[in-house]
Amino acid sequence: MSLAGKKIVLGVSGGIAAYKTPELVRRLRDRGADVRVAMTEAAKAFITPLSLQAVSGYPVSDSLLDPAAEAAMGHIELGKWADLVILAPATADLIARVAAGMANDLVSTICLATPSPVAVVPAMNQQMYRAAATQHNLDVIAARGLLVWGPDSGSQA
Repeated sequence: MSLAGKKIVLGVSGGIAAYKTPELVRRLRDRGADVRVAMTEAAKAFITPLSLQAVSGYPVSDSLLDPAAEAAMGHIELGKWADLVILAPATADLIARVAAGMANDLVSTICLATPSPVAVVPAMNQQMYRAAATQHNLDVIAARGLLVWGPDSGSQA
């Protein structure tokens, strides 16, 4: 798939694999994509918004309750802007919230607001990934038409 000219929203959740997201943003941009980043509060424990702003070239969206961003319905606008939403890393928690249709933070709200494809990239401990609840949630989101990419094996940290 060519990424040239594609508009991608990268939704970053709070797992240790979040430290790899600047490299992911760089690689997407190298392939011609325009990337904007939204992140959960937990993601900020692993990577700073400033780091992701530096590699994406755009301010990072990190709050559903930001009055400046939400004056223009920022979560709706990001969802409409995107040609593709990628959730990477997608923690078991984020996967569960998306499967349940929750909209309690910016990233999960974008997933509900976008008419574009959503790709979920699971990143967690093997036992958490194999857990019946996680597998059920992945089945639910796949049945709804969301894409599930991976996981790959290897070092997260």
